Amino acid sequence: MTTFERRTRRAQSRLDAAGADALALTPGRDCYYLTGVDAEASDRLQLLVVPVDGDPTFVVPTLEADSMTTWVHDVRTWDDETGPGPALDPLLDSLSPSRVLLADRMWVRFSLALRERLPDASFGLASEVLSPLRRRKDGRELDALRAAAEAADATMRDLRALGADAVGTTEADLAAYIEERLEANGGTGVAFETIVGAGANGADPHHASGEREIRAGEPVVLDFGTRVDAYPSDQTRTVVFDGEPSEEFRRVHDVVREAQSRAIAAVESGVTAGSVDRAAREVIEDAGYGDRFVHRTGHGVGLDVHEAPDIVAGNETKLEPGMVFSVEPGVYLPDRFGVRIEDLVVVTDDGGCERLNHTDRRWRG
Repeated sequence: MTTFERRTRRAQSRLDAAGADALALTPGRDCYYLTGVDAEASDRLQLLVVPVDGDPTFVVPTLEADSMTTWVHDVRTWDDETGPGPALDPLLDSLSPSRVLLADRMWVRFSLALRERLPDASFGLASEVLSPLRRRKDGRELDALRAAAEAADATMRDLRALGADAVGTTEADLAAYIEERLEANGGTGVAFETIVGAGANGADPHHASGEREIRAGEPVVLDFGTRVDAYPSDQTRTVVFDGEPSEEFRRVHDVVREAQSRAIAAVESGVTAGSVDRAAREVIEDAGYGDRFVHRTGHGVGLDVHEAPDIVAGNETKLEPGMVFSVEPGVYLPDRFGVRIEDLVVVTDDGGCERLNHTDRRWRG
């Protein structure tokens, strides 16, 4: 049994427990998780139907059938002249489902078409079944996440080696350099838009890298990642490439670094996601910057850069071995600077915590 088939069988067990008869997934991360098919959504319906019992079926356009490499053997095709009905309708009739869980990010047009074809069925979200599976990574997934993290680490080491040579370059120049080094260090593309926020731009957590020049003595927020075997990295450091920063920046950086350290120390199997957020937030609040920590402490990371579990106040989800998430406290002072430090961690089988990122967290570039 392949990894993908094993995941599908586990999903079917959860379907039964959830009182659902089938999953219906269009191309996306959930479909890849179960089948290994990495396809793009398009205006032509491509649908994976996973019944509660038996084998799954793909319904795909004829022109895409030859590119299907998957353990799923039942692949039914349709052409533009007839549309998907002749392939899809007999399948749905044979299943006659009363409750179907749809891909969370399915196009509305496809969702409405399924509702019209199954007027007596009720519908829910596939994440009800798949999220609990996806948030606990298996060995293959962890190996890919470690490799992606190492590509990000190597890139961060390259950035620090620039030192004073980074001064005078633009944020966009530095972002391009990061993306080139991620590829050179074993990654594939970028996991998300690279963030380089220099000086006051660093006070915007999702700043888009622009034409501002890197200056001596100013902090620069660097947030980037790549993918290895479809799994991403996500690392943030805040550095000063040359010169001496302000005393306030040094103080804030120490606070954020301590907050991250406390949060990671709080990670262990059985504690809640919210308690990890609280460990970071208490440090920042005690230092007087609580109102400038404006986002959650972290987010789950897997096939999607942002997935369950959220490391946020009030989340009572208990951490389990195999869960991977970011720990990224930050303080943002408008018109001055921002500081964020981020690593990925995994809850280990012995109940502890493993950091996936290992580069220097200090501010000196």
